[in-house]
Amino acid sequence: MLDVENLCLKRAGQEVLRDISLKLHPGQILGVLGPNGAGKSSLLGALCGELAPSGGRVHLDGRALAEWDGPERARRLAVLPQTSSLGFGFSVEEVVGLGRLPHASGQQRDREVIAAALKAADAQHLGERSYLALSGGERQRVHLARVLAQLWPGEAGTTLLLDEPTSALDPLHQHTTLQAVRDFANNGAAVLVILHDLNLAARYCDHILLLEQGRCHALDTPQQVLTPTALRRVFGIDVLVQPHPERGHPLIITR
Repeated sequence: MLDVENLCLKRAGQEVLRDISLKLHPGQILGVLGPNGAGKSSLLGALCGELAPSGGRVHLDGRALAEWDGPERARRLAVLPQTSSLGFGFSVEEVVGLGRLPHASGQQRDREVIAAALKAADAQHLGERSYLALSGGERQRVHLARVLAQLWPGEAGTTLLLDEPTSALDPLHQHTTLQAVRDFANNGAAVLVILHDLNLAARYCDHILLLEQGRCHALDTPQQVLTPTALRRVFGIDVLVQPHPERGHPLIITR
C-alpha cells in the first residue's frame, strides 16, 4: 500500500503540491483528475520517488520510499510515465521483457508473463514486430504491457502508477486498456491512474482525487466527486450529471 501524508512539493521554487494526503488500497483504483497545471504529473513523480517532496512523507508498505533498494522496490512498484520512448530496434517482446529485469524468475516464467501481459494490453499480435515500427498508440499499449509484466499478476502488495495511459489511444483501446488495469486491481494491486476523460474515470475508478492548483479539492467516490458544482469550480465547465442507464456510475454530459 502507498501511504501519502501532507505531501508538499516545490519545482523551480514554486509550490506545485500542498498538503496532499491519500492511501492506495489493494484491489482499488484511484483516479486523479484536474486541469492542466493542477499538479497531476508532479504528484506521480513524488509518489514514485522521481521528485523529492519539500514536505510530508510517502511510504510504501510502511517504509519510506528512500529505504527501498532499486530492485526490491521495482518488484512492488511500477510506473508508466506520460511519455515512454526507446531509440533501439528491440522487438516488442524484448521491450515488454524489460519489465522482468527486477525478477529472477527464469526464462520460461518470463516468457509466460510476457505473453500474458501482451494479451492483457491487447498487443499480443505485435510481439515479433520492431518497437520502432509501431504507431504511437501501439507503443503506448506495449509500455502498458511492460509495466504489467513488471508486477504480474498484480497481487496484493504491488502498486501501479499510470500517467494518462489512454492519451494516444482510440476509443476501443481506451476501454481495453482501462479494463486491463481494472483486472489488475481485481487481482489485488493498488492502482493510481491520471486521466483527462471524466467518463472513463467515472466508469473504472473506485475513488477520485480532484486536484485544483496543487491542492485536493475532493477525494471520494465518483458519485461524490463528479458533481456539477465541483466540475464547474475546477474545470470551468457546465455539465449535467446523471446515473449511467446500465452501469449506474456517473455519466457526465457537457451542456
